[in-house]
Amino acid sequence: MRVGVIGLGSMGMGAALSLLRAGHDVTGCDMREAARAEFAAAGGAVAASTAELPQGLEALVVLVVNAAQTETALFGADGALDRLVPGAVIVSSATMGPDAARALAARAAERQFLYLDAPVSGGAVKARAGEMTVMASGSAAAFAAAEPVLGAVAAKVWNLGEEPGIGATVKVVHQLLAGVHIAVAAEALALGIRAGADPRQLYEVVTSAAGNSWMFENRMARVLDGDDAPRSAVDIFVKDLGLVADMARGLDFPVPLASQAQQLFTAARAIGQGGKDDGFVIRVWQAMTGIKLPGD
Repeated sequence: MRVGVIGLGSMGMGAALSLLRAGHDVTGCDMREAARAEFAAAGGAVAASTAELPQGLEALVVLVVNAAQTETALFGADGALDRLVPGAVIVSSATMGPDAARALAARAAERQFLYLDAPVSGGAVKARAGEMTVMASGSAAAFAAAEPVLGAVAAKVWNLGEEPGIGATVKVVHQLLAGVHIAVAAEALALGIRAGADPRQLYEVVTSAAGNSWMFENRMARVLDGDDAPRSAVDIFVKDLGLVADMARGLDFPVPLASQAQQLFTAARAIGQGGKDDGFVIRVWQAMTGIKLPGD
């Protein structure tokens, strides 16, 4: 297929490379020159803006930050929809609220395009391996049209129903868990350090015992190494836990743990850590208590 990928960040780059390996004709679109150079070096075509995407795209994967960026990429000036063949499929994978997903799907349908509400998870490593998890909803026709794309980028594709917005709902709930797990992992490691435990031994004990989580094992390993390069940044969870709060507010549903976790990520951003890897929310406790992190 002729596929466009808008957004060559940690997940989008992995998706684009996976599509390229699967034999698709892929154009990656990103404003950052370094991202375009990396994808071009792998053999892909590149575009600096949606205006530069080629005509005749049969599928479009949108892996940007949020609903507003997705809307601009699709419907803004020089929006990418003008580059699609009639009946092409849009795979919308940014994390957003369900109302936004439904609104974008309706606008795409007005233009006679198929739309899959298809947020993703798995991290940069799985993205580059073509092993993401896709939590998708949309029509049977949209799933069928997107199948070659999904087969290239995902190890697991969840078909959550025909209505756009269900995929977004499930991703928001997932991000509640992910954000709380990261925050409590950082809290636990920080407490252990303050109490005098050897942080690496503490890490080994927890990862071999019942208190472990994937987020503790993955994120706290990077904290121990002092590796704060953002695979998923603190700022992402300020946004995503905000989506949790918004969805819960609309349902009159309390989410106290998610709200507290969002405040911790917001505090991390306030002390200049917004662009750092999300596990470095631990620097909030460092700022409050003066603990020394292993990588410092």
